[in-house]
Amino acid sequence: MKNFKLTIVIVNWNTRQLVLDCLGSIYSNYTSDDWNVVVVDNNSHDNSADTFEKEYPNIEVVRNNDNVGFAAANNQILKRDDSDFYLLLNSDTYVIGDVLQKSLDYIKSNESFGVMGCRVLNSDKSVQYTCSKFPTLSSKVEQVFQFTKLFGGKYKSDELMTNWHRDSEREVDVVTGCYLLIRNIVIQQVGVLDEDFFFFGEETDWCYRIKKAGWKIQFSPIGEIVHYGSFSAQKLSYKRDLMLSGAIVRFFLKNRTKTEAVLVYVVMFCFNVSRALVWTIKYVFNRKIFSKQRASLFLNCVLRYHKAWPTNKKGW
Repeated sequence: MKNFKLTIVIVNWNTRQLVLDCLGSIYSNYTSDDWNVVVVDNNSHDNSADTFEKEYPNIEVVRNNDNVGFAAANNQILKRDDSDFYLLLNSDTYVIGDVLQKSLDYIKSNESFGVMGCRVLNSDKSVQYTCSKFPTLSSKVEQVFQFTKLFGGKYKSDELMTNWHRDSEREVDVVTGCYLLIRNIVIQQVGVLDEDFFFFGEETDWCYRIKKAGWKIQFSPIGEIVHYGSFSAQKLSYKRDLMLSGAIVRFFLKNRTKTEAVLVYVVMFCFNVSRALVWTIKYVFNRKIFSKQRASLFLNCVLRYHKAWPTNKKGW
């Protein structure tokens, strides 16, 4: 018998108000017994940890001396082995209604369900494509050379399953970490998140290992949350783009072949070069600040692209 039926893990880094809103939504909508909330603070500088302890004295706040990343912060709690289920919940989410209880009821309804995710909405209530297929070399080539048609095409690879509006139950490959409910017995079998994935890609690798172990990864629209991160992630950042590229290559190195990893690395480099050229040309003709910013983004990615090849170093 575990100490808790459910442990909700939230990783925070300078998102104090978002976490307060998230906690408020949890306590407003979930009243079951035998559960706890742990906020892992990655050395925030906005007085987050003190505020959480003051506003919500019943939660546990773990204070890290450094920003150890998403995977390592979650692992601090997952390794405790003191709960039947763990829910990874992003700091920039808002729980709607009884989605927590419905999620628990759903995953317990079938012993083969190891992981489940719910319907995720943007702040404007449009659907986020938070489930996906495992990446392959062909899917990445598709994304690069068709999604990024000259001057901005709208095509998206089937890897993201964009023709499915997340309105039906189905087995999937990947449930993203903004809302990922997992059985503790699965963690004990396959291990915790791989901390070499500092930011991006850790849940894809985790789901890959979980599926290989024979567990089902399920999506069900039994309830909804709002995830604000999709919009904030639209802010231009070459560091973020390089970290994402590095995570993709790391996944291929670990779970595919080195040849495929090298090819994916080259394909994404060609993408950055082409976009740098396209946006530079557009800026020459239209002189718009957005074109200049995009050109600068991709040029920085090209100049620093060597950092996208995975190493054991976490610095950027």
